[in-house]
Amino acid sequence: MPGGHARRWLRRGVVVVAVLVVAGLTGTALYYRLDLGDRSSSPRRPSPVTAPARVPPPAGLNLPPARQAPVVAPAAGGRHLDGTAVRRAVAGLLRWKKLGPHVVVDVAELPGGRVVYRHGHGRVTPASTMKLLTTVAALHALGPEHRFTTSVVATRSSRAVVLVGGGDPLLARSPSVPGGYPRRADLATLAAETARALRAAGRHEVRLGYDTSLFTGPAASPQWESSYLPDDVVSPISALWVDEGRESPGLAHRVADPAAAAAAVFAHALERHHVAVRGVPRPAAAPTAAKGGRTVARVRSAPLAEVVQHVLEVSDNEGAEVLARQVAVAEGRPASFAGAAAAVRKVLTRLGVPLTGAVILDGSGLSRHDRLAPGTLLAVVRTAADHRHPDLRSAVADLPVAGFTGSLTYRFDTGSPLGLGRVRAKTGTLTGVHGLAGTATTRDGAVLEFVAIADRVKPVHTLDARVRIDEVAAALAGCACAATP
Repeated sequence: MPGGHARRWLRRGVVVVAVLVVAGLTGTALYYRLDLGDRSSSPRRPSPVTAPARVPPPAGLNLPPARQAPVVAPAAGGRHLDGTAVRRAVAGLLRWKKLGPHVVVDVAELPGGRVVYRHGHGRVTPASTMKLLTTVAALHALGPEHRFTTSVVATRSSRAVVLVGGGDPLLARSPSVPGGYPRRADLATLAAETARALRAAGRHEVRLGYDTSLFTGPAASPQWESSYLPDDVVSPISALWVDEGRESPGLAHRVADPAAAAAAVFAHALERHHVAVRGVPRPAAAPTAAKGGRTVARVRSAPLAEVVQHVLEVSDNEGAEVLARQVAVAEGRPASFAGAAAAVRKVLTRLGVPLTGAVILDGSGLSRHDRLAPGTLLAVVRTAADHRHPDLRSAVADLPVAGFTGSLTYRFDTGSPLGLGRVRAKTGTLTGVHGLAGTATTRDGAVLEFVAIADRVKPVHTLDARVRIDEVAAALAGCACAATP
């Protein structure tokens, strides 16, 4: 009997371990497939991913200057970078078959943009480094202080009220935890204000509609893999959602109709404030603004600069797609995938970013058919770092910091230790694609910008390739690359 009991417990232990291993491998595969960051946070111990401003730097970490200082400084002593020194630092790391047959690395000076080292040639699949283009275009088109408004509108001709989506990418169902960053507008607060206004007007029941007319076109790009929506890789893109179309905050599972789900959440919140909602929330028949409606209540998002920081730090695919559509709205184009891509191109061209040969099909880089020249990514970073464009600074100052924040929090544990805290870069990951684009401060104080992308990596070499790309960036930081005067 005791032996049978022990065997039963042993079998249970084996099953538990197997489940944990499978769950871990599944999560790891998804992370490396699509550049997903750890979005978890705790009120007692803030996450370096979701609340980086609340996490103290590691002891002795030589971080870049405070936010009030310039984003980049001239090379030490005003000297230029030594291309030979750069080549010595990284060329050996790139002669590695596991990176695949197409590896492109460009390194240039900041400021100025003079390319001092180039390995490989041709356009690359940018993956999530595409978010650099999207966020820079959004900051320039809308301004870093712009806020997105979600409102409730009533019309004289109807007893219904309409929840109007304003394309707030971070709209939540309930208020942020104290100290949460960025602060999110939420439907619970909007419902409380709406109920107060309705009761003041003597109304205690309503019918509810919802308006998503700010955006148009398909909710999923025809250039995405057909599995993305059913596999919960990304939500259907909508001008109205809560928690980015997730069933619950922090969970991977997405809802099929984010706008309808948001309206249902809002209806329940109204009822908690003693306003009865009759029937099921329904889509508005026409854009509410065209009916001359009166705004009953509204909530506003965090400033765009904070939204951009979030999108870049955690590589937020949904957030990037919404920002791309907001660029289209600002530029007077249809807020669809095609309209957003055209608007982003227009804004970047206005900024002087070269786009020869660029194929931009979405805002997130999820499409495997996107193509960019490395020079385009360098130009976007250089433009965002330029003191003549202070409105763009969050697109480079708030990039993930190696070993410290965002999608680089748990990376850079090999290679030169000088990479820690000295590399700021946007990650780019799809199956077979591994890259970084951003800036590095060398050990002698020079500042450079770089792009390093391998886009034909065999899946079996996924982890090795990602680590090697990190090591290339760390080697740049560890380089004594300033030319002797």
